[in-house]
Amino acid sequence: MSESKPRLRELPITVIDSGRTVAEEAHAHQHDHAEDGPRTLGQAAPAYLYVGDTAISEAEIAREMQFHRAMKPAQSRADAARALVVRQLLQREVARLGLLDEVQAQEGEPAEEACIRLLLEREVENRVPSEEDCRRYFEQNSERFHAPDRIKLRHILLGAAVDDVNGRFSARTQAEKLIAELKEQPHLFADFVARHSDCPSKSDGGDLGWLERGQTTPEFDRQVFRLRQGMAAFPVESRWGYHVVCVDVIEAGEELAFDQVRQRISDYLELQVRQRELQQYLLGLQERYEVRGLDAIEAEAA
Repeated sequence: MSESKPRLRELPITVIDSGRTVAEEAHAHQHDHAEDGPRTLGQAAPAYLYVGDTAISEAEIAREMQFHRAMKPAQSRADAARALVVRQLLQREVARLGLLDEVQAQEGEPAEEACIRLLLEREVENRVPSEEDCRRYFEQNSERFHAPDRIKLRHILLGAAVDDVNGRFSARTQAEKLIAELKEQPHLFADFVARHSDCPSKSDGGDLGWLERGQTTPEFDRQVFRLRQGMAAFPVESRWGYHVVCVDVIEAGEELAFDQVRQRISDYLELQVRQRELQQYLLGLQERYEVRGLDAIEAEAA
């Protein structure tokens, strides 16, 4: 009984989450000096990763790791190794097809990047989703498409630098005291703003106007969009200090019509399809050029 052929493992290429083209990603972060990197007792760094007969050394992986931040070094190493494997697969196919003599680089475009761009333009089909595809996605995910939620609020900022421990403790204590007083006498909010706030909005009674998500500092944004209408029962902390917050209006974003989001859906689906096509193309390259050692590196990161 013959042995079954092992299933090829996918080599992810980030397209949707990256602002770069695949060609740019494959070319990025490469250095001119291959001899740079870790050494062991004056010897060249070892290699445990191969694409065909080409070794990818630990020195190359170490250099690439700085561009693949992760919580665990093993994960960073695996991500870097995977990126270098993808680059090597694409380079080998460029060489096999002789594209270096055919490509015309755009202004400021490195030759390698131009070759990979030409390769993918030729080999990976770019499918545009149909109107029916877009409408079907919209009907299945209509709850995702709505105008941004927004809130209207006033605040009192009790300022304190991030590294001022005593100042921040004092600001929080004062904020809690003001909240307790305002619960009893909410009509004093404007007076407290004028007397205590360190924000320029004090000239407008502490009014920050209408806010949508992402318009303020992230830590402030996360907290205030969880509040109910009325006086917040606790101080809201930010890098600027502590805030006494009163939410005057909460307005949920209206649902958007299909025509308003059709292009957004089309762009998203096109990227999804291209991602799958790229994965299939890489599987074909992986079958043509044997990859060894990546499984072990990725197992260490699991």
